Amino acid sequence: MKIRKAVIPCAGLGTRFLPATKATPKEMLPIIDVPMIQYIVEEAVRAGITDIVFITGRNKDSIVDHFDYAFEVETVLERKGQKDLVDVSRNIAKLCNIITIRQKNPMGLGHAILCAEPVIGNEPFAILLGDDMIDSEVPCIGQLIEVAEKEKASVVGVMEVLEKDVSKYGIIGGDRIGPKLTRIKTLIEKPSVAEAPSRLAIPGRYVLSSSIFEILRNTPVGKGGELQLTDGLKTLAEKEKLLGFEFEGTRYDTGDRVGYIDATLAFAMKRPELREDVKKLMQKHLNSAMGSKS
Repeated sequence: MKIRKAVIPCAGLGTRFLPATKATPKEMLPIIDVPMIQYIVEEAVRAGITDIVFITGRNKDSIVDHFDYAFEVETVLERKGQKDLVDVSRNIAKLCNIITIRQKNPMGLGHAILCAEPVIGNEPFAILLGDDMIDSEVPCIGQLIEVAEKEKASVVGVMEVLEKDVSKYGIIGGDRIGPKLTRIKTLIEKPSVAEAPSRLAIPGRYVLSSSIFEILRNTPVGKGGELQLTDGLKTLAEKEKLLGFEFEGTRYDTGDRVGYIDATLAFAMKRPELREDVKKLMQKHLNSAMGSKS
């Protein structure tokens, strides 16, 4: 079955970015002039996804508004003859179908995914986390979809992390069955180094069968008093085939302040009209910082 639906959880409070996120959703913070959430949606659309399910919370209406038509703005721009900017605005609204579901209480990622069941039904579906931007020639979620359809299995994207970072992620363990493919036997949410079965971490891309919904309904609350998706995936791996695929691409943790700056600089350097000015700015600030140390 072709995978045409994706779930993007957007209900988090974004506390690591306070005070910026007091009134603005973290997902709407821009990487230069494009909100983070737009990059995530565009990745899904490039992979053939037609329906995006946002799991939102209170004060997140601007996310949905961003993917709608902006009549007032577009009318003013048309009057000024700025058709290029009108097209920029309208093309965002044309990207895909947007469905929103309110997660009334922040009870964890597993609970957020479970909220999507009425829309997903019995279809396999993709999950993309808004905190993780992955820059790749072939969309990361598209790479996973290709593996899922070929292997007829659920797939999670994985990447190797430093030993000191394993406690920040869900970590997989299992048997290697290909150069980039692991048959998953176990998953642990944010383990200690001693507990970690490997250094293969899940940064936020999944393609799952609808079996995950029944599993999550019967999964007890885990770390942090929340329903953890990783715990549900562990059960899924026991019941059916679950693979870990080492995707190609550069991942940016935009839920972290340094990761957000890293992504902003990297994407600025990819834009010809900004590259040289940004290089000069970075050099200026580097020189200033080095001078202040001397």
